[in-house]
Amino acid sequence: MRNWFNGLASLWRGSGGGAAQLAAGRVVFEAAFDSPQQWVAGRSSAYPGMGPTNRGDHKLDHLTPRYCPGGKFTAVHRPDGLWDTDLLTTENSPGGFQLRTGDVLRARITLPTGAGAWPAIWTWRDGGNEIDAFEYHPDHPSLLEFSNHVRGGYRYWTDPTGAVAPGATVNLTVEFGSRSVRWSVNGTLAHADGRGVGPFWHAYLIVNLSVSDGTYHPKPTGTDPLSWTCHSLTVTRP
Repeated sequence: MRNWFNGLASLWRGSGGGAAQLAAGRVVFEAAFDSPQQWVAGRSSAYPGMGPTNRGDHKLDHLTPRYCPGGKFTAVHRPDGLWDTDLLTTENSPGGFQLRTGDVLRARITLPTGAGAWPAIWTWRDGGNEIDAFEYHPDHPSLLEFSNHVRGGYRYWTDPTGAVAPGATVNLTVEFGSRSVRWSVNGTLAHADGRGVGPFWHAYLIVNLSVSDGTYHPKPTGTDPLSWTCHSLTVTRP
């Protein structure tokens, strides 16, 4: 009975409902972006046939099996017009880490400056279970995209402080609550979706840099490499 009650308490702390706040928790994942134990490089079931391309999602990506020491994700132009891009996922990795309901993700990121760069931190499992911790496009310099594809809903959030900009470094916190996913930027709540992920959600983690093909956002104007940096990424669990 005690274990059952504690489980309910953990779900409530992760619900995002009312004034409930997530507990500080214990660290269950701390990213080392050069670790083959934590990550698989350049392959994901979020891409048709595990990659290397995903033209249907308006990406010029050609995934490569590179790891990303220091959290620097890059895209390098290819002669065929695609870009060799970096993607790391915990899916099929030896560690096999999955986020769960109630987890809190914290990341410190430096946004890209080049047109066409499309960085993201997101989740994926079994053809879905996607929560976008963030997406960014430099042509909308002060805007971050937050999405809950599990229960529907998204927010295009424009930073009123000027802290979100090409080349800026920001702190991002995402609380994967059962009844609400909450996104905070530099310690300030930016969006609470009131939908959540449900009590039994779990999904793998993806960190990557894509390149826009020009359909919804400008594609690169030249062939210079693109990059962004995820300086740190941790997940805590109640």
